[in-house]
Amino acid sequence: MIGPQEQIVPGLTALARWCRRNPVTAFGFFIILGLGVLGLLAPLIAPYDPYALNPREKMQPPSWDHLFGTGIFGEDIFSRVLYGIRIDFGIGLGAVAFGLIAGSSVGVIAGYYGGRIDEVLMRLMDIVAAFPGFILAMAIAGVLGPSIPNLIIAIAFVNVPVYARLSRSRFLVIRESLYALAARGVGASDFRILTWHLLPNSLAPIFVQSTLQCGWAILDAAGLSFIGLGVHLPTPEWGVMIGLGAPRIIAGQWWISFFPGLAIAITVMGFNLIGDGLQDLLDPRRW
Repeated sequence: MIGPQEQIVPGLTALARWCRRNPVTAFGFFIILGLGVLGLLAPLIAPYDPYALNPREKMQPPSWDHLFGTGIFGEDIFSRVLYGIRIDFGIGLGAVAFGLIAGSSVGVIAGYYGGRIDEVLMRLMDIVAAFPGFILAMAIAGVLGPSIPNLIIAIAFVNVPVYARLSRSRFLVIRESLYALAARGVGASDFRILTWHLLPNSLAPIFVQSTLQCGWAILDAAGLSFIGLGVHLPTPEWGVMIGLGAPRIIAGQWWISFFPGLAIAITVMGFNLIGDGLQDLLDPRRW
């Protein structure tokens, strides 16, 4: 019988081998994993309450007492950045999940059935895609009102055409494949053909696109919060924090906006590295 140690060692060896072969993907993965762990452990790591205000120590530069300095209300920037991981990751992943489900459903139906259904659905997607993404998200967020659920809906709606076109193009290719024809030949229903045969073989490009979109969704969320159409105070969200500190940069209080902006940059870079690496890994020509 193989003991736990004998099972762990080969697993670690395989992981190390995979990291050497795919350093870019591994680096991005460890960035996102590390940020995720910091967000989950924020209550244990954060030295201060992210909602606590201390006017006596407002706008203090980075120091041992406040690693990232303090904000205009005396709030600890480091604690708020840590708690912001939870909020921004939740917004980004939620927006991508909703956009992926809605867009892929539209693209699957359009690509599988074709004809008038395809024409109507894709023309609707063209109408949505005709508007600049961020401007459309601004309009939706402005109509729905500033809140985290509404922010997720606005960003997800903008990304629906991306997944619809991607899944449609994939289904146009694989719907006439031999395994799909064989499934029809034995009397399988459309639902079974879609869910058991076609959909699993179309997930690779959709998964890569969703990974890339996670970073952009977080960036859009921060942008909407920055202009007042997303999350509002006192929620520790990175875009809100940048908006509070932006007017203070000229006065020399650069740290208020710098550290939340740095967190956004690192997060977007991590997701982009994972997406680029997965695109290479899942490319059939690589093998």
